[in-house]
Amino acid sequence: MKVLIPIKHVIDSNIRIRVKPDQSGVETTNVKMSMNPFDEVAIEEALQLREAGTAEELVVVSIGTAQCGDTIRAGLAMGADRGILVKTDVEIEPLTAAKILRAIVEHENPGLVLLGKQAIDDDSNQTGQMLAALLSWPQATFASNLELTDGHAEVTRETDGGSETINIAMPAVITVDLSLNEPRYASLPNIIKAREKLIFTTTPEDLGVEVMTRLTILKIEESPMRQAGIKVASVAELVDKLRGKVKVT
Repeated sequence: MKVLIPIKHVIDSNIRIRVKPDQSGVETTNVKMSMNPFDEVAIEEALQLREAGTAEELVVVSIGTAQCGDTIRAGLAMGADRGILVKTDVEIEPLTAAKILRAIVEHENPGLVLLGKQAIDDDSNQTGQMLAALLSWPQATFASNLELTDGHAEVTRETDGGSETINIAMPAVITVDLSLNEPRYASLPNIIKAREKLIFTTTPEDLGVEVMTRLTILKIEESPMRQAGIKVASVAELVDKLRGKVKVT
């Protein structure tokens, strides 16, 4: 079985985000970028499926500028077999990403699409669901456990009310949660091998997808600074402070 893993090039999760002076977006110039953490979990799960003999070929795909090639190389260093870069300088929204991925799925014919449930830059949590709808494939979101047997996937999902386990037919789209596994570090030999692995480059136009912008960012503001706390010397003083802050009805 072939597994397709879409991955996204985002600002590194350890970097403090800075808003541009004109409030049109966040600053990305000379900022460290890396793979979306949720997508790292998806790659790790695909690697474990291959090690278990369930998957044979792992293909990572990223959509964006030429710099996304670095993220693809990171996925190849983790153990993916080959990569696909859909090169575009236009900001890609979830629906457009889903349409591009649909075109790639139709060409690659994978048995499973594994991707992070969301990206940490926009937190949209939409691409996986839209892709499943466009493909008319079953979907399971927020996966915290995954078992593949007899052409079906048994998925434990994290929900607001706890967790649930569902069984869906393959092929399917599954979005993963951080609790699914712990991604491995790429070894030095694999990093070296990744330099020689194939990355096929295409464009949305070559795939027959029109890149459209449906959303307009009006303004981005930094979160307000948290006010400093105070120390109290006794419970009585604490209660007195709370009486001034909390209204009792």
